[in-house]
Amino acid sequence: MLEIKNLHVAYGGIRALKGVSLSVQEGEIVTIIGANGAGKSTLLNTISGFLRPAKGTILYKGKTLPRRPDLIVKAGICQVPEGRLVFANLSVLDNLMLGAYRRNDKKAVRNDLKKVFDIFPRLEERKSQRAGTLSGGEQQMLAMGRALMTNGELILMDEPSLGLAPLLVQTVFEIIEQFRGLGKTILLVEQNAFKALQVADRAYVLEQGRVVKQGLSRNLAQDAAVKEAYLGSRKRNGGG
Repeated sequence: MLEIKNLHVAYGGIRALKGVSLSVQEGEIVTIIGANGAGKSTLLNTISGFLRPAKGTILYKGKTLPRRPDLIVKAGICQVPEGRLVFANLSVLDNLMLGAYRRNDKKAVRNDLKKVFDIFPRLEERKSQRAGTLSGGEQQMLAMGRALMTNGELILMDEPSLGLAPLLVQTVFEIIEQFRGLGKTILLVEQNAFKALQVADRAYVLEQGRVVKQGLSRNLAQDAAVKEAYLGSRKRNGGG
């Protein structure tokens, strides 16, 4: 579904990505793990069209991905951004409907809204409430629900568990698996490497803008270097 070849990205004089190549097959959950500053968010923001690569190609379903974010959403890729980025002064319902702003299939939009409320009953309870008054966990649910409303086939998730209490972290990962059950393919950037490797099929380890390891998640979870760097007890408990 997604193929990235030799991607180089630089901004502000910093070479953030240095020849990254990876692939995501339809129906997979693929995670990217790495330390802060490794280039994980840069990669997602480049796929989404917010950053322009200096070199390399991004193919979606075998075709070169357009570079305009709105056309990327139309093509079937959406992003759940780091920090949620909900529209604080708009209602929960308005935030969700903004996810469907490019869609003309009104009946399907209504059906997808029902799916969102089935997954996130709290959002239905608070659909008239301003998004800025929600808790951090509820805002994360809203950002994930907004992504579903795009009807995109590939969902990019950037640090969905960041700043959440451990119980909510578990809920977020259960929802990610529910998304797969809805036919979504997921590329996940996540600081909680322990949970990410549990939920993902395959994983890439990014260090200083380069892929240094890749493979089945269950294998990387047993890799001595990965365990030492990312799977210490603090990570298991949801720390950075």
